[in-house]
Amino acid sequence: MSKCEITGKGPVVKNLVSHSNIKTKSTAQPNVQKKRIFSRVLNSMVRLQIATSAIRDMEHVGGFDSYILNSDDAKMSKRALAVKARIRKKMSTVKK
Repeated sequence: MSKCEITGKGPVVKNLVSHSNIKTKSTAQPNVQKKRIFSRVLNSMVRLQIATSAIRDMEHVGGFDSYILNSDDAKMSKRALAVKARIRKKMSTVKK
């Protein structure tokens, strides 16, 4: 039972409906990959379990740092929140 650490995507229960309208329960698993992502602010690699849809969104937004800073905290895991805090701390020290 894998779950995306940034978006919070997890398994979903759904019904497979046949032609005779018989409902069969099944689960749909998200495509979650263990990835090492480069953070430009931290200048290091960060290892997270991320859904492939989140990886595509990251590339569209302009990188890992901007994507994680604009993500909702309620959906993130503790590890992702720790990375977000490290990025914010590093950005605040660089600006001063």
